Amino acid sequence: MYLVKISLLLLTAATLTGGPFAYGQESSATISLAEFRKAPQRKLIQIPDINGYKVLKADFHMHTVFSDGFVWPSIRIQEAWQEGLDVMAITEHIEFTPNSGILNTDPDRLYESIANTVQSKNLILIKGAEITRKTPPGHFNALFVGELAGYERDQSNAMDAIAIKRAHDQKSFIFWDHPGWQDAAIPGSYEWTHFVDSLAKARVLGGIEVANAQSNGLYKKAIDWALDHDLAIMANSDLHNVSGYDFNFDLPYVHRPMTLVLAKEKSENSVREALEAGRTIAWASKYLIGKEEYLRQLFNACVSVSPSLHSTSYTNKSTGITTVTDYYEIANNSDLYFELKLKSGDGSGSVILHPRSAQTIAARNGIQLLEYEVISTFVRSDQHLKVDIHLKKGNK
Repeated sequence: MYLVKISLLLLTAATLTGGPFAYGQESSATISLAEFRKAPQRKLIQIPDINGYKVLKADFHMHTVFSDGFVWPSIRIQEAWQEGLDVMAITEHIEFTPNSGILNTDPDRLYESIANTVQSKNLILIKGAEITRKTPPGHFNALFVGELAGYERDQSNAMDAIAIKRAHDQKSFIFWDHPGWQDAAIPGSYEWTHFVDSLAKARVLGGIEVANAQSNGLYKKAIDWALDHDLAIMANSDLHNVSGYDFNFDLPYVHRPMTLVLAKEKSENSVREALEAGRTIAWASKYLIGKEEYLRQLFNACVSVSPSLHSTSYTNKSTGITTVTDYYEIANNSDLYFELKLKSGDGSGSVILHPRSAQTIAARNGIQLLEYEVISTFVRSDQHLKVDIHLKKGNK
């Protein structure tokens, strides 16, 4: 009876003070240090729709303790939500699970355990895996996979085709990971090999990762391969550690690399349709990489130019020639970065459009068109997007 009374008293006290796990409680013997706790908040990445397509922010390559990562799957979900992702895939290595001696690293179990958590965060979780072959040919990620228990774990080159076939038989979307990650260590590994060519010709290969944070690489040759073989252009984090440990988010423009997916709607089926159609743009640091038509549509959706705001005149005392200069405001309504270099026309030589900002540009009176090269973009390994800035006279 005495123990029952004590239990009731404790229960009553817990109820009155907000529960046994309440934080920030104060009494004569304690001082609340609630400021130590960070309020959950999600970064909202602003990128406008493009021609009716929603621009979904995706990371299709990351790891947890279920293969060679250092964090639990729930941490990956928290990071993805906080950093503004719409779509994510945890892609554990099939052939490499160093933690299998201390926990059950069954990847199917992983996805079952986090499905509800992902949905509560309004994230789309794509079931995936990393088919980890020796380099060359290297690693391949498979998305929209089925059961993973029967995947090939023998890493010998003789089994490469069989390993990929298992994912293809499940109608997975397969892309080539970090193609240049071993370029210095393994001569000849950063090439369009016969094996990769056979996958592309058979339409087994659907995309290429042109930027990867884990290997600190932006692979320029891979841009041309993707364009020449009509493959989706992708950028991903390949996270193994805590994202806040791997990325210095205090620096400007530092974010995890993302694949911008131009989807009809925010759904798994629409993500798949966009990937298979190649409607993607890779976003890594300040750079945007993609097919010219999609980068042009993205630029036009993000950047606008006002009619002329003001004019000034200057007369050269030696020649008597008067020059009139018009001024315009050019604005970037997105969280992307655009750096422009003048190619033709008499106007401002360079323009930097920081995220969600505006700049003033100048042009000689009468000029109606300025052509710029957007040097923070790649439409091929050696080419940037070229854009026309149309100038209109204001009412003043």
